Amino acid sequence: VGLVYMFNLIVGTGALTMPKAFATAGWLVSLVLLMFLGFMSYMTTTFVVEAMAAANAQLRWKRMEKRKEDDDEEDSSSGVSDSDVLLQDGYERAETRPILSVQRRGSPNIFEITERVEMGQMASMFFNKVGVNLFYFCIIIYLYGDLAIYAAAVPVSLMQVTCSVTGNHSCSVGDGTKYNDTDKCWGPIRRIDAYRLYLAAFTLLLGPFTFFNVQKTKYLQIMTSLMRWIAFILMIILALIRISRGQAEGHPSMAQLSGIRNLFGVCVYSFMCQHSLPSLITPISKKKHVNKLVLLDYILILAFYSLLSFTAIYCFRNDTLMDMYTLNFTNCEIINVAFIRYFLGLFPVFTISTNFPIIAVTLRNNWKTLFHREGGTYPWVVDRIVFPAITLIPPVLVAFCTHDLESLVGITGAYAGNGIQYLIPAFLAYCSRKDTQLVFGSGTVNKHLSPFRHTFWIVFVLIWGFSCFVFVTANIVLSESKL
Repeated sequence: VGLVYMFNLIVGTGALTMPKAFATAGWLVSLVLLMFLGFMSYMTTTFVVEAMAAANAQLRWKRMEKRKEDDDEEDSSSGVSDSDVLLQDGYERAETRPILSVQRRGSPNIFEITERVEMGQMASMFFNKVGVNLFYFCIIIYLYGDLAIYAAAVPVSLMQVTCSVTGNHSCSVGDGTKYNDTDKCWGPIRRIDAYRLYLAAFTLLLGPFTFFNVQKTKYLQIMTSLMRWIAFILMIILALIRISRGQAEGHPSMAQLSGIRNLFGVCVYSFMCQHSLPSLITPISKKKHVNKLVLLDYILILAFYSLLSFTAIYCFRNDTLMDMYTLNFTNCEIINVAFIRYFLGLFPVFTISTNFPIIAVTLRNNWKTLFHREGGTYPWVVDRIVFPAITLIPPVLVAFCTHDLESLVGITGAYAGNGIQYLIPAFLAYCSRKDTQLVFGSGTVNKHLSPFRHTFWIVFVLIWGFSCFVFVTANIVLSESKL
C-alpha cells in the first residue's frame, strides 16, 4: 500500500509536461538525464529515511531521560523503598520502557521509525537557526511554484478546450495550429481574456479554502487517483494505436542542448516526494526492506515516464506537442469519441482543483511556523486574513502574468525542487549522523542507514545540487541575453 501511495504521489502534474520537455531536449539526452535524476532522487530518499530513523532515536532518548528524571524525583520524595518499587511495577516498566542503553534481544530497536517526524521538525532538530530558516524558505518557494503551476494549468486547459477559431471547439485543439493569445475566442473576447476570466473564476471558487482548514479529503484523493490512472493509460494506448496504424508524425532528434534546462526542472519536479516521505514511510508496519521497495517504485516510475514520453514524441510532431500533454488528445483526428476528448482535455481541471486547497493550506501553515515564537499566538487578523492572503495572492499574480507551464514547472523544479530533493536531504543525512554519534557514541549503527553511507555520496549530492543552481541560472541569463 505504501508503494502504491508513493507511486501516486510522484506521478502527478509534472508527468503531463514531460513529453514536451522530452521533445525539446532530444530523446537520448532526455532518457539519460531522466535515469540519472531518478537515481539521484532515490539516493536522497534513502537519506531522508535515515534522518527519520535518527530523529525517532533522539525523541526516544529524550523521553527516556525525562522519565528517568521524573522517576528519580518520585523515588526521592516518597518513603517507599527501592525493593517495593521493583516488586510493584518492575514488570510493567520493563514492558513499557524500551531499554535504550543496552540493546537486548527482543527489545525494540532505538532507530525504529514509529513516530512521524516531518521534515520541518527534522530540520529544527539537526540544523542551526540559519539552516532552519533556509529550509522553510526553500519549502515555501517550492509550494508557491506548485500553486502557480496549478493556478495556470486549470485556466489553460479550459481555454484550450472551449476556445476555437474554427467554431467547432471539440476538434480544433491539438490539430497542430499554433494560436496566439491575441486570437479571438468568442466574439470580441481574445484567448488571453478567456484565460484570465477562467483564472478569476478558479481563484474565486478555490481561493476561499485557503482561509479555512481542509480535512477529510480521502474520497477526493481516491477519485483523483482513479481519474489520473484512467487518463494516463488512455493517452498511452491511444498513442500506441496511432503509431501501430502508421499514423505517427513524430521524428524526435537525439539531442538538443537548448532544451536541457527545462527538461532538468521538469524531471526534478516529476520525481519530487522527499517532503512527503514521513507521512508515507511511518505507517508501513515492516520497514526492513523499505529501501528495496522504494527502489522498485523508482524503477516502475522511470519505466512509466519513459513509456509516456516515448509514445508522445513518436506519435506527435515536436511543434504540435502541447505544454499540457492531455490537450493533444482533444482533436477529432486522434480520437472521434467526444466524451474521451472532453475527459482528457478537462482532466487537469478536476485533479488539480482538488489538490490546490491542500497545497495552499500547507503553505499557509509553513508561513505560520516560520514566524512562530514560543508561547506566542497571532492576532485574529494576522492568523485568518494576512497569512491566507500572502499564500494566495502571489501565485495568482504569477499565473495572471504567464501561462507558460513548461517554464513554470522547469523553474520551480530547478530551484526550489533542487533544494528539497538534493541539498536538504544531504544536509539532513550529514547532520543526523553527527548528532547520532554525539548522543549514542561512535559504535552505534542506524538500522535504516542509507545504502549510500559513505560521505562521498553526500559530498557528490551537494556538489551536484549547487552545480545545478549555477547551470540553470547561467542558462537563463544566456537565453535572456540572446532574446
